[in-house]
Amino acid sequence: MHTPVPFDPEIEPALARIVQPDAPPFTPETIPGMRQAMAAMFPPAAEVVGDAPVDVVERTFPGPDGELEVTILSPRGLDGPVPGLYNIHGGGMMVGHRNMDTGRLLALVLEHNVVAVNVEYRLAPEHPHPAPVEDCYAGLVWMAANAAELGVDPDRIVVMGGSAGGGLAAAVALMARDRGGPKLVGQLLLCPMIDDTNTTVSSHQYPDTGTWTRTTNLAGWRSLLGDAAGGEDVSPYAAPARAQDLSGLPPAFIEVGSAEPFRDEDTRYALRIWATGGQAELHVWGGAFHGFDMYVPEWHVSRAALATRDSWLRRVLGTR
Repeated sequence: MHTPVPFDPEIEPALARIVQPDAPPFTPETIPGMRQAMAAMFPPAAEVVGDAPVDVVERTFPGPDGELEVTILSPRGLDGPVPGLYNIHGGGMMVGHRNMDTGRLLALVLEHNVVAVNVEYRLAPEHPHPAPVEDCYAGLVWMAANAAELGVDPDRIVVMGGSAGGGLAAAVALMARDRGGPKLVGQLLLCPMIDDTNTTVSSHQYPDTGTWTRTTNLAGWRSLLGDAAGGEDVSPYAAPARAQDLSGLPPAFIEVGSAEPFRDEDTRYALRIWATGGQAELHVWGGAFHGFDMYVPEWHVSRAALATRDSWLRRVLGTR
């Protein structure tokens, strides 16, 4: 038995509203319907931006196997290159859409005067590893190659994402290092999904409670890796916790809740970066469940987390 860290009582009522007791499990049969339902929840980026002084452009570019889509959010009236954020959405590798992150990115564009590029990638199980991460890496390469057109300073790009997007962001940082790809000044990893082995204490503490459970996480890794999940021969570009060498990476910001399955794998990732002499900033927010900042943005801990992210971004982007 693994006694879970309790959720903060202040947000437990929200958790009861978010997690529906009759929600279907993630299976190959239910995933298409879940994708449609999630897509309907998040309007197009232009609707979210509304009257804010931000330009929205939808683009396509050649990916590893067909055209890929990106949404670009730019401060209106740019008069020179500004830092860039390259964002990868979450969804356990199985579901999700880039529109789900528009609100988060809009706030960052307005706060930091940056250009955000929000990529769409192929999803498992129809497109198992390496399709998702190769799409995401291709998008980063495209962004860097077109930095001048986008109004981005190619020497000040941060890769970022939450949950599965955080895991893919960490993998893209590894790829950029190993392939001599675009130089990144940081990796913003929000409760990243990085360990397919599911052997940590926290991965056992939430078998069926919270916004992301062990059961769902196992389904995500099986979708991405099939029978190889948890085995001996898994690429670090699929599960960054598998990387033997974490040296030479851009500074990492790693954030996670204390009451969620990814707590221990994310904490361990920061420890291993430090062990190489690398830079990592780790924040474990007490009583927080997975994705707390998006689900309960007005919670005092969420506000503190957002302010802390902003502080780190100002430092790595040189905008403080």
